[in-house]
Amino acid sequence: MKIKSILLGMSLVFSLVACGPKDADIQEEIASQTVNFPQVSVTVKDGVATISGICKDDALKQNVEGIVKGTKGVKSVVNNCEIPAPDPVVEAPVEINPDSVLNTSVNEVVKAYNGVSFTVVNGVVTLTGNIKREQLPSLIQSVQELKPNKVENKLTIK
Repeated sequence: MKIKSILLGMSLVFSLVACGPKDADIQEEIASQTVNFPQVSVTVKDGVATISGICKDDALKQNVEGIVKGTKGVKSVVNNCEIPAPDPVVEAPVEINPDSVLNTSVNEVVKAYNGVSFTVVNGVVTLTGNIKREQLPSLIQSVQELKPNKVENKLTIK
């Protein structure tokens, strides 16, 4: 009787394992669900799904993993999807106007501010004289827009 019970139990386990989805069927099901992600591929071996390819961001990577995990027959998921590094930001070189251009340009700006004078040496604009507090920000901004190397504020605020 014990032998019959053992044989019956083994045959039941074997039939349950044999009735489970095959790796090829699981992989086919996953492929149909991830057709909108052409840069991602999934392989299945012994119920373990391995995701590989390129995902544009972490949200897409997690989305694909969720789809794969939700597929019947998948026991576990290995997500090897790579997220490419962002393109490096190339900053434009800082353009500094020559002293002759700065002299002419700063002179035009400073004309609007009584009591303010300036000098330009090696791209450094030095502002001297007296100015009202409310005029200072616009003067400094106007001079900085002329692209000097530096603006030195030696103004006295009235």
